[in-house]
Amino acid sequence: MDFGVVFQCDPPASAVVELARKAEDAGFGYVWTFDSHLLWQEPFVIYTQILASTQRVIVGPMVTNPGTRDWTVIASQFATLNEMFGPRTICGIGRGDSALRTLGAQPGTVDELEQCVEVVRGLARGESVSYRGQQLKFPWIENGALDVWVAAYGPRALKATGEVGDGYILQLADPDIAAWMIAAVRRSAEQAGRDPMAIKFCVAAPAYVGDDVAHQREQTRWFGGMVGNHVADIVARYGASGAVPRALTEYIEGRKGYDYAEHGRAGNTHTDFVPDEVVDRFCILGPVENHLARLTELKELGVDQFALYLQHDAKEKTLAAYGKNVLPALQ
Repeated sequence: MDFGVVFQCDPPASAVVELARKAEDAGFGYVWTFDSHLLWQEPFVIYTQILASTQRVIVGPMVTNPGTRDWTVIASQFATLNEMFGPRTICGIGRGDSALRTLGAQPGTVDELEQCVEVVRGLARGESVSYRGQQLKFPWIENGALDVWVAAYGPRALKATGEVGDGYILQLADPDIAAWMIAAVRRSAEQAGRDPMAIKFCVAAPAYVGDDVAHQREQTRWFGGMVGNHVADIVARYGASGAVPRALTEYIEGRKGYDYAEHGRAGNTHTDFVPDEVVDRFCILGPVENHLARLTELKELGVDQFALYLQHDAKEKTLAAYGKNVLPALQ
């Protein structure tokens, strides 16, 4: 199993770069960041410094979207970073949430997402693609490389992931839900004539190592609210049952609204509707033994990477505990 970390691009950017360096020193192979330019600093600028300050970690957004940048710009950013630092980038992408909603826009369609994946990946690999009625190609790329991993919860997005994604990102660590989602993506890949076992699977969720679980829950309850934004869209379109596991939809019945000014923040006052049970299922909390048990279960389901969201008050302690006790046992 590979391991990654997920940071927000809070200022100062130098602190994000330093945490990325420490993550590499601890044995992590991936460094991901949020991509929401009105809430945090611009990630692609920070990636240049992370890549310059490290030797081997792979860097990318969790996740970007088709709506805030032209698709050719996204591709050029990845291709330029790869030319400068070697093939050390990865593109996580979804329909968009905070990056678009804070602009007063709605998330993109699944069709747009599928098309964007093909255009960004093709251009960054040096291929010719069709975009806006033209055939386009970057003439300066030789032997380009980029994998695109799609973040999804809903049935149509899961189907698209199986059809076009190099990997799948599930933003929660519940093994039962993970098993359901992985099966849906693999089924779609097989129906599309692709090798379902070739798709990489990443589970991303807050992880907090320590003994005070009550405190850890309060530090990570925001995550259930963030997931609830995506689930609310699914329920609005498909209803509360059938489209995705009931365990993913039932807890949002008490959801009354959401303030993106507190998006992804510990102590978010708009996530009181998230019960302790959901926090415990979606996140990985408690002593090291809890983390090893949950991650072993996820690994047995076929999860290739676990990416830790580090948005709490024990970032470095958790990073060090994973480097010392978790990664050696599961890598």
